[in-house]
Amino acid sequence: MRYKIGDVAGILGISPDLIRYYEEKGVVSPSKDPHNNYRYYDTWDINYLIDCLWYKNFGFGIEQIANMVSECSYDGLHERLEARGQEIMEVIRRQELLLQRIRLFCERLETTKSLLGKCDLCENSEFVRYINRRNFTYDNNPNLREITRKWLKYLPFSRRYFEMPKDALAEVRGDYEWGFSLAMQYVEEFGVEIKSPIEHMPSRLCLHSAFKIVGRDQFSVQHIDYLMQYASENNYEVVGDAFGNLACSVIEDGQPVGYFEVWLPVAPSP
Repeated sequence: MRYKIGDVAGILGISPDLIRYYEEKGVVSPSKDPHNNYRYYDTWDINYLIDCLWYKNFGFGIEQIANMVSECSYDGLHERLEARGQEIMEVIRRQELLLQRIRLFCERLETTKSLLGKCDLCENSEFVRYINRRNFTYDNNPNLREITRKWLKYLPFSRRYFEMPKDALAEVRGDYEWGFSLAMQYVEEFGVEIKSPIEHMPSRLCLHSAFKIVGRDQFSVQHIDYLMQYASENNYEVVGDAFGNLACSVIEDGQPVGYFEVWLPVAPSP
């Protein structure tokens, strides 16, 4: 039985252009009527095209498929399938991590909102971080720029991170610094090397809270004055730089609003 290209396209639910592409790659070899130049495909051609659809649904590209169907050996086919399986495993792992990250992000949003203007006493989870901005000025060190480009690829697992130096907390316009942080789970997952300027931040006893800022360029150390007051009133000594992460940026009543989670290292006063 012979079939015109439109018939084959209808049988398989694919476009005539795709059939022509596979013909150019040698997957199918239709006969041509010398009188009208029509292409005619036989059952074997349709079988080869079904093979193409088989491999397409494994996620192979059409050029790969054409090679696999028309040129690939038994061992070569096995190697390609194993390699594709590894690619799929990597995609699955990435999607699993993203699902975990979304769920954790939702939990952090709930926690952040519940902590606004309040605080609890807890130990922070250990993480790594680096600093690349002081107040409004980015450090143009080439090494830092390279690290930043790499860590931007870790998003959404890396987070925007800030520090408020202990010595600046009592100042009206105290300095602060920004960079990125990464939880230890992802340090191991992505094989991040911990060396300067990337630093490991251990778990410490902290006052844990959250604050929000309305408008642009309003970030300052004064937003955690209430934490300093709480520490003083409850006989805690501040023993380290305040640090935290941007939880999210949103628009409220037409204005940009930032929500921040913050930790202040403390120890019971002697």
